[in-house]
Amino acid sequence: MQETQFKKMVAIEPTKLLPEWDEKLKAYAEETFFYEDIPEDEAEIIRRIGDADCVMLSFTSFINQAVLEACPNIRYIGMCCSLYSPESANVDILTAEKMGIVVTGIRDYGDEGVREYVISELVRLLQGRGEAMWKNEPMELIGVRVGVIGMGTVGSLVSEALHFFGADVSYYSRTRKPELEEKLAMSYYPLNDLLAQVDIVITALNKNVVLLESEQFKLMGPGKILMNLSIAPSHDIEALANWLDLSGTYAFSDTTNGIGEAVVDRPNVFAGDHSAGLTSMAKVRLAQKVIKNVETFLAQD
Repeated sequence: MQETQFKKMVAIEPTKLLPEWDEKLKAYAEETFFYEDIPEDEAEIIRRIGDADCVMLSFTSFINQAVLEACPNIRYIGMCCSLYSPESANVDILTAEKMGIVVTGIRDYGDEGVREYVISELVRLLQGRGEAMWKNEPMELIGVRVGVIGMGTVGSLVSEALHFFGADVSYYSRTRKPELEEKLAMSYYPLNDLLAQVDIVITALNKNVVLLESEQFKLMGPGKILMNLSIAPSHDIEALANWLDLSGTYAFSDTTNGIGEAVVDRPNVFAGDHSAGLTSMAKVRLAQKVIKNVETFLAQD
């Protein structure tokens, strides 16, 4: 047992950790409640948290200011999911900080699986190994023009993999990456310029960042492929639907949430039922980082 523990730890929804790691996590609190379903609304989240001083959650529920104010005993919120910025988080981090609540999240635990997903799906479509084939004849990735939007960890890994397979990769990002440009012989373009000249568009953006609107889809035009690697749409849903009416267009996401319920049943849309970043290996890396965050907080508290 730890010398310092939380009084009460509540996981308001499934943590996405493997069961044995949930059990290890429970050792850091005197009392624990781990819910196996997603709360329906704000009132249910408040009820589940109650007088807990530690709250754990994944990416499907949102802890807002009203929840924080209704649960004054919270000292620590552990996000068992990616945290890149307060704006993209499913916890009101700015309010939490003002209330003295520490919020931690995870980075770089599932990126390897996402990289494999990209190559797997593109090869299947280009070679016609699945339900569809992009062109009239099977193709290789060699020389295909790919534009990556977002050059964080995922975007960088995907770009390296595509470069390895001979694709002609260019990118757009809020900040330029000169070292990657040199390493991968990769060119930087403003967003609209990039979209007008590539055949495959891959978005690797933070949650809730939407860059593809009607204007951008018009620039892409027919015969193109869109692949979203974010856990939420990087596009306007209606604009995507209109673009998918054009000939030769295809859209991919590893989950329905990443593409949008309104288009998921179309024959030229391919969406998975689980995240490519949640392999068993990724879950171990996730759990190790979640527990490390808890230990660090308790050691400093």
